[in-house]
Amino acid sequence: MKRLRRILPWALASILLFILITNLWVIAATSDGVYEKDNIPSNDVALVLGTSKQTNDGRPNRFFVERMSAAADLYDNKKIRHLLVSGDNSSKYYNEPRDMLKALGDLSVPAGDISLDFAGFRTLDSVVRSREVFGQNSITIVTQKFHCYRSLFIARKFGIDAVAYAADNGSRVGIILALREILARSFAVVDLYIFQRQPKFLGEKIKLEIR
Repeated sequence: MKRLRRILPWALASILLFILITNLWVIAATSDGVYEKDNIPSNDVALVLGTSKQTNDGRPNRFFVERMSAAADLYDNKKIRHLLVSGDNSSKYYNEPRDMLKALGDLSVPAGDISLDFAGFRTLDSVVRSREVFGQNSITIVTQKFHCYRSLFIARKFGIDAVAYAADNGSRVGIILALREILARSFAVVDLYIFQRQPKFLGEKIKLEIR
């Protein structure tokens, strides 16, 4: 027990140091590729990362609303030509890509310029599948700013030429979500450099009809 008491503080300190270093690495390595508003470079395809359209209490999820609005803005301003919406499709009652398709349609984005990826179960899956399944070596990732860094870090590790569009309206992120993302960045480093994770599903290649 005495030995455990001696080791525990050092173990906790090591974990905290690892979290700090990996977060600084992820942000420093990708901050040059995070854009806001009108200064983002043009690309053929935007990868719109999925999230639930509603919160647990049934209210509209502001992250979903912000991403759809940002994606439509990029399309309307001719910063991109095609949208690849990628998310979870875990049941017939929960289908992020279908929800995004409908929301973008309500924002006047033509369905012919939207493709759906039903196997975007997590960020790594969505990003890697954009190249390995949908053949895109250069993409614009659409998500919230706190999520942009990790998304870009994954993309660059897999050799994808990516930039990210911060789909934020200026509202603050809750502390629980902020802490969750801090841990997610550290886990991403472990996944990429230690476990060398790959998407859950790949499958046959799909050609995007970019008009």
